Amino acid sequence: MVSRESARPRASYRWFDRISMRWADNDAYGHVNNTVYYAWFDTAVNRWLVETGLLDIEQGDPIGLVVATGCSYFAPLNFPGEVEVGIAVERLGRSSVTYRLGVFAPDQDEPSAQGHFTHVYVDRTERRPTTLPDSWRARLETIA
Repeated sequence: MVSRESARPRASYRWFDRISMRWADNDAYGHVNNTVYYAWFDTAVNRWLVETGLLDIEQGDPIGLVVATGCSYFAPLNFPGEVEVGIAVERLGRSSVTYRLGVFAPDQDEPSAQGHFTHVYVDRTERRPTTLPDSWRARLETIA
């Protein structure tokens, strides 16, 4: 028997990003395809990083590379509509950050899906792991 973690309520997350579903997000079975959730995770984490001034896409250093991600599904979603993706820092390492993510229908307390997303931060040129700057740690801790 496969076990999975319990659904975490909305209060388990520290910041939310509202994302509009697209027609193309639905699959042949009439609900949002599982791959779309991973795109939502990526969008929410990177929007938070941009809005807090941590991510400079063109020239920033360090840069985050995704090394692990996963998702559990609880209830289907379908177009049209919007979702709210909640994020929180689950683990803050020397050069890595694991985010906890929840996908919610608006005004719902229980997630339709939840997952994790891990960035390892590397030097932009060498692509070798680098210690997160103290200023980054301080901002990341605000959503831990």
